[in-house]
Amino acid sequence: MRRTLRLLADVKPAATRYLNAGNPTGLTGLYTATSPRSTLLYLYNTTLEKLQAAPETSLYRQSVEALTKHRKAIIEAAEPPGHAEWAERARKILEQHPDGFKIENRAARDGARMQIVERGGQTYMMRHAPQEKDVRTEEWDGEIDEGGELEGPRSEAERADQALIFERQPMDEAKKVKWEAEPQLTADQVEEIETKIGAGLIEEVIEVAHTELKLVATMLEAKVWEPLEEKPAEGQWTYFER
Repeated sequence: MRRTLRLLADVKPAATRYLNAGNPTGLTGLYTATSPRSTLLYLYNTTLEKLQAAPETSLYRQSVEALTKHRKAIIEAAEPPGHAEWAERARKILEQHPDGFKIENRAARDGARMQIVERGGQTYMMRHAPQEKDVRTEEWDGEIDEGGELEGPRSEAERADQALIFERQPMDEAKKVKWEAEPQLTADQVEEIETKIGAGLIEEVIEVAHTELKLVATMLEAKVWEPLEEKPAEGQWTYFER
């Protein structure tokens, strides 16, 4: 039913093989994901890493690990067309610009910042889109705030600093790295994933993965695997039997 709602909300010619990112899915407030495959793999690998902090005997860890690994395998099996070739080109870019994707020096593409992240032995590129600015309240002109201007004659050291200010390159020019977007899943691949997981649209699966990752931190903080401080009364967890 949900896949039917997506089709009704995003009518396209039969020859189109890809879903249009950002289009309505048919569910209120939920829009077609831009990169569902890489997003889910990142969330699943991060969840599995965080679960390592819980004891292997914990039923919570065992159940979440089993479900997460099952869904991760389904996502990994669906490889977009041209993904292997793209991965090879991406690897060369990373080798050519090893310092271009560090946290303190993020690469720029289309106004967004690209940051490299390692999760579960795999490399991911995090895209941080800039927030929309209201020109009515925007006052900063893009220049670095280096304090007020000094009055009077300059010393030799101050004159040297001034020369560097006028000769240096703009901040963004040194950080720009041309980055190619990851190939996307076809509409048929997305539908196959949704059928195998059986939890609604792939966008809903992403929402669940986000929530599960947040829940892991809460469960680890609560140490749910430890015995209760107040022991339950005898028969408290015994449910009605026929």
